[in-house]
Amino acid sequence: MIKTDILIIGAGPTGLFTVFEAGLLKLKCHLIDALAQPGGQCSELYPKKPIYDIPGFPEVLAGDLVDNLMKQIEPFQPGFTLGERAEDIEKLEDGTFIVTTNKGTKHHANAVAIAGGLGSFEPRKPQIDGLEAYEDHGVAYMIKDPEVYRNQKVVIAGGGDSALDWSIFLADVASEVTLVHRRKEFRGALDSVEKVQDLVKEGKINLITPAEVTDVNGDGKVASVTVTIHDEAKRIQEIECDAFVPLFGLSPKLGPIANWGLEIEKNAIKVDNTLDYQTNIPGIYAIGDVNTYPGKLKLILCGFHEATLMCQSVYQRMFPNKKYVLKYTTVGGIDGFDGSRKEAEKAVIKTIDA
Repeated sequence: MIKTDILIIGAGPTGLFTVFEAGLLKLKCHLIDALAQPGGQCSELYPKKPIYDIPGFPEVLAGDLVDNLMKQIEPFQPGFTLGERAEDIEKLEDGTFIVTTNKGTKHHANAVAIAGGLGSFEPRKPQIDGLEAYEDHGVAYMIKDPEVYRNQKVVIAGGGDSALDWSIFLADVASEVTLVHRRKEFRGALDSVEKVQDLVKEGKINLITPAEVTDVNGDGKVASVTVTIHDEAKRIQEIECDAFVPLFGLSPKLGPIANWGLEIEKNAIKVDNTLDYQTNIPGIYAIGDVNTYPGKLKLILCGFHEATLMCQSVYQRMFPNKKYVLKYTTVGGIDGFDGSRKEAEKAVIKTIDA
């Protein structure tokens, strides 16, 4: 039995940052993730993708962000159960929880924080006949290593942040980048849309809208794609390329967590955002992209904020007769934590009787 204060389900950026915030409160964390390494989608799907909205980092690669978070939480010595999926949960009479993985590993925790991002996921694939035959032969649904496209002709389809960001990034890597989107308007960040438009003017990106890729051509490997342009003439254009990358997002699935009695809305877990991001089951929280509430934004930045408030709530849950007095890390630092309960009781942070 693995015992911890907070059991975090999901070792993506939000889950990792939770360890830091909990550590400042002298709360011990353990993380479960179905992937074999920490980092979630940032490590598994796009480690080389640049991220632009992390405070203090004008640009940081997703993999580097994970590395930095892992270094940040080192002093708090979190535990990891990797390559296993949280399967069952049992709430005990004392209000604590036992979570069992698909491999039978049991975890006992005072609180559970679901930080599973989009949950288990599959890429959304366009409805193109015979597309599967070109998978791993020029067709990919995510970009892990942009160097694969060095000096290649690449066609990207999509209108969200991933399609925009990779078009921008590959403009300096590929020999030719074509972005195809079925609408003239994009769903991504306005700044990214403006960057794409600037690169179009500079001749570094070919932009075709409103249009969609309707066929992939080649003898065992992608040689071109057929694009249908949605104008009055319904023009057809064939574009020579070495790679076709449809980036239509991921299809999220909560997996076994959906059967835990939590309130679910459109594949996301409803939480109370007026205080602490707790679910309808006291002691179970949901933070990051996995949750939903009025005004929710699926940003890493928002996940960090939610994790911070959630840890404060767990502290009050565990120590109802104590009141936490905020002590800035610029004053108290994070030194002196050895991960033990004895050290926690020394309380580098100050507590006072309620």
